[in-house]
Amino acid sequence: MRHKKFKTTITVFVLLGCILFASYIHMTNGVFDISVKDIFKTILGIEENEQFKLVIFEFRLPRIIIAAVVGVGLALAGVVLQGMTRNPLADPGILGINAGAGAAIVLFMFFFQVQVTQADIQDWLAILLMPIFGFVGGGLAAFIIFSFAYKQKRLDMQRLILTGIAINSGFSALSMYFSLKMNASDFEAAAVWMNGSIYNADWLFVWTILPWVVILSIYLFWKAHLLDYFQLGEENMVSLGIETEVEKRKLMMASVGLVSACVSVSGSIGFIGLIAPHIAKQLVGNHHRSVIVISALMGAFLLIFADFIGKTVFAPSELSVGIVVSIIGIPYFLYLLVKTKS
Repeated sequence: MRHKKFKTTITVFVLLGCILFASYIHMTNGVFDISVKDIFKTILGIEENEQFKLVIFEFRLPRIIIAAVVGVGLALAGVVLQGMTRNPLADPGILGINAGAGAAIVLFMFFFQVQVTQADIQDWLAILLMPIFGFVGGGLAAFIIFSFAYKQKRLDMQRLILTGIAINSGFSALSMYFSLKMNASDFEAAAVWMNGSIYNADWLFVWTILPWVVILSIYLFWKAHLLDYFQLGEENMVSLGIETEVEKRKLMMASVGLVSACVSVSGSIGFIGLIAPHIAKQLVGNHHRSVIVISALMGAFLLIFADFIGKTVFAPSELSVGIVVSIIGIPYFLYLLVKTKS
């Protein structure tokens, strides 16, 4: 037990170092390179360089924070779904929860004429309401998926994946339909957002998403022991006096809330919720209290680094972070599929 705690502690410090390194290269590199010395001088207020202040405080720092927070949220949602369903391939993107939340937000953008871009934020109240609309869409998707996935009062894993794929396709088609009815500028903004993008991150987005992720992350860490019990089977949980259906609903609502908040500011980014929990389990084992912490840090690192890759590889043009994550995630998903089958 002491060895496991030591291993988890070392892993936490290593991942924190990776996050700091990814943040460092993200902050210093780009179309406009800045030295570490200039960054510290600007942040501490020693040097009043307006150009440095603009690049650091208005562009790069909010973007790094959004990437970290979204990575944490998506990773934790993946931990909950995989632990609750006992399905190693469960992921908010694959199951269609991302698509449901995204469709609701596209409808919100269409009817309220709100663009998720930095230059077009005029109504801060509308931006703050977007996660709530996403929660409704993600909750509806989750309700439909789990309603069809039950067979003889048990969650059928094959039905879960098949239903998730169908719901994902349906909500994605709905998003595309309404985005095509927008005018040219709104459609362009919606199309970039749907591919998963945080390049227009703004401090308003940070304050919009941060309370959701912080509160729900603390709640899931508190409930982590239930995910361990789910591995024993629901019959054993009932014999221990645990109300499985009630706890499943609470955990599902928490994961949908995380996904909805993340999708509202970053669009649909897949595979983080699939990759991060698997890597965490390989590093620290299957104890979910440790898995949640390591998955959160891994998700933050993966998304910060993926955003840096998208920002620099094709500079001065940028590749959406959702596309970069998909390039990494699709081969990993196929590997897990083959491994699970064997």
